[in-house]
Amino acid sequence: MPPSLHPSRWPRRWPLWIALGFILRLYFIWSPRTIDDDTWDYLELGRNLLHHWVYGLGSGDDLAPSLFRLPAYPIILAIFNQLFGSLPHSGWLVALYLFQSAIDIVGCLLLAAFAYRFISPRAGEIALALAVLCPFTAAEAGTAMTECLSIFAVSLGIYAAGRILSAQAAGLHIVDTRAMILAGCASALAMLLRPDGALLSVALAAGIFFYILRGRANQGLRLALRRSLTTTSIYCAVALAPLAVWTLRNWVTFRVFQPLAPRYLGDPGDRANVGVYRWIRTWSVEYTSTAVVFWQVGVGPIDPDDLPARAFDSPAQRAQTLALLDEYNHTISVSADLDHRFGALAAERIHAHPIRYYVALPLARIADMMFRPRTEEFELEVFWWSFSDHPAQTIWAILLGIINLLYIAAAAWAFIRRRVPWPWMLGGYIVLRCLLLGTMENSEPRYSLECFPIFIVAAAAALGGQKACSVLRKKGCASPVSSNA
Repeated sequence: MPPSLHPSRWPRRWPLWIALGFILRLYFIWSPRTIDDDTWDYLELGRNLLHHWVYGLGSGDDLAPSLFRLPAYPIILAIFNQLFGSLPHSGWLVALYLFQSAIDIVGCLLLAAFAYRFISPRAGEIALALAVLCPFTAAEAGTAMTECLSIFAVSLGIYAAGRILSAQAAGLHIVDTRAMILAGCASALAMLLRPDGALLSVALAAGIFFYILRGRANQGLRLALRRSLTTTSIYCAVALAPLAVWTLRNWVTFRVFQPLAPRYLGDPGDRANVGVYRWIRTWSVEYTSTAVVFWQVGVGPIDPDDLPARAFDSPAQRAQTLALLDEYNHTISVSADLDHRFGALAAERIHAHPIRYYVALPLARIADMMFRPRTEEFELEVFWWSFSDHPAQTIWAILLGIINLLYIAAAAWAFIRRRVPWPWMLGGYIVLRCLLLGTMENSEPRYSLECFPIFIVAAAAALGGQKACSVLRKKGCASPVSSNA
């Protein structure tokens, strides 16, 4: 039997790992780090909803409804600010970080319970150790951004989906109703935190449908199809119910069908710099380009020397690009006409090199977001490789890069060796997320953090000493690992 989440049933060493995990998160909470500007936007949205029943930015006569961001995290911030706002020195943020640390540890326990049950007891302890000591996810507990709760939502979804599938495999009429509700709540939370949370819903729905259908194929196609459709429909209903409220609000307020948040965060009638962003996608790869170009659009000047050589296909195109940037730098704004000309330049570059735009650059951005040292969580220099300027930060960045690589390498080895339970569902989420990351012009390693719950489970499978399929056969469950996977 898997370990209960009740402390009295934990294996002997689990409390030690949990204590170490809390110590690591307390270190990040008390380490001085810059608060992201998005945090104050989230707080303003939540406070306006809490005090004025208007989900929007601004105050007084300028307060108007908005589609800017999804509502879950603004509401959480506003509640903590309301409850603990009287504490000195931004004590409400410390209360929030402690809450997030507790939630993050619970997510670690969920991953450990999943690995314990569906891989091996040893893999369960390894998963717990890898989860609580992962510096990248632990650092997010001390940041007032959505990543910590988004990572928890993925962990809860993995755990609940495993329970659903194992219950279905155990018998004809066994349904784990609690697990279906948990899986639905995990997906709803993910979608109400970030638009890319919808990827979790898609991966879990497809995985639940596919594995139940395959596991019951010997009972007849009609029965298998009916059971898989029924279970998947119940899960989807729970997942989409909270999102329906947000979608209805957007329809009533703006007369638009907007179940998530717009990609470029604009309200109906607002103009986004689509041409500029498309032009950036024709050459952007590194996080450094995000820092010195993407974040500067509409905020500050863009230095032409910060553009890489691949931003120009010819001397004439270089002159054209520099002329556009010079026009932008004079006003630090993007007019509709300037945006159109950037878009025309992007179209010219895409037409000339479609494989570069649609294949090579997306793959490079994915690799950058997956493997670059995660300096943004640790207040390290963006140009971390300049050893002569900051040797200590360079060493730390290299160490973090090695740790990150080890997590991913161990996970990849487990998938290759067919040690990961339900690989098409868990691996499918990673594939979907990578496809999305490839379409983004702003390469930021934090966008790949939601993959770490799966990396952790897979790495535990690699180090756990037993193939998942053999353990599940001993437990009387249908194997979740495809023989051809």
